[in-house]
Amino acid sequence: MPEHDQPQEDMRLLVQSIRDYAIFMLDPDGVIVSWNDGAERIKGYTAGEIIGTHFSVFYPPEAVAEGKPARGLREAAAEGRWEEEGWRVRKDGTRFWASVVITALYDASGGLRGFGKVTRDLTERRSMARALDERGQLLSRLVQAQEHERKRIASGVHDDTIQSMVTVGMRLRMWERELPDEYAGVVQALDSLVNDAVRRLRELAFELRPPGDGLVASLTAYLRETMPADGVAFELTDDLDAEPPYEAAVIVYRICQEALTNVRKHAGAEHVRVELASRDRGVHVRVRDDGAGLTVKDGESMHYGLAEMRERAEAAGGWWSIDGPPGAGTTVEFWIPAVAPA
Repeated sequence: MPEHDQPQEDMRLLVQSIRDYAIFMLDPDGVIVSWNDGAERIKGYTAGEIIGTHFSVFYPPEAVAEGKPARGLREAAAEGRWEEEGWRVRKDGTRFWASVVITALYDASGGLRGFGKVTRDLTERRSMARALDERGQLLSRLVQAQEHERKRIASGVHDDTIQSMVTVGMRLRMWERELPDEYAGVVQALDSLVNDAVRRLRELAFELRPPGDGLVASLTAYLRETMPADGVAFELTDDLDAEPPYEAAVIVYRICQEALTNVRKHAGAEHVRVELASRDRGVHVRVRDDGAGLTVKDGESMHYGLAEMRERAEAAGGWWSIDGPPGAGTTVEFWIPAVAPA
């Protein structure tokens, strides 16, 4: 073989051996004139079976009826290149989702010699994308249903249960004034229990309340409402590029809420810092306190809500971790994808 022909032969061998892409040439009328191993693997035809056939054989009947193969060649000839994603047909009649590029090939004088066609099978990627989107839609419906139920329960607790308990407390105080002294202590104790129950019910109604206008505003309001009463100073830093989709914001808020409840009730901390940042098309969060650290291994303390936080993050397609050497404070860290379902 002449030395100047070696690069061309090397290129031919390279194209011929590629198996992830169907690469072949068409004449100016769309008839197939070359065929590589990838084309045989993806489309099912051997070179001997397909060369000399019009490339419209790869299109579904409805696309052929619409004139799509001819339109692709016309646009490629006019613009130099034509690209689309769509259904194509294999030799056995099955369909696959393909990315297709047709490139016009011209000789030195500008005459159209034919077309180069590259096809990639995207069926698996498309199926995965659809599955992820369906999961996102299911998660969206689940989050909305959970928040609706929380709102309903909070409304019932506030408008019914708390009001009934307040009425009981008023009646007890009225009886306290009317009953003999030997019963006053019992009535006072009952009144104290009722007041404590009302306080806890109000806390429950507040915890169940859905986040308001925006993730940062909701978390800031929650910190201001809860932390000072327990003597915990707080700080929130926000490095978000944009407000996350509603479902992602709710999940982040609920996990932060659980982590901050642990700080208030169990950590013995004086300070907590919440960090929000956009990362990898999601929301990355750290909740750090300066308290006592963990006294049990990660995941063993179910009543601390660790399992619930992890399950929320993983159900959303994210991750969650906790670290807290004894005496060195605790860091809850997690990431939630912030891509809205299509």
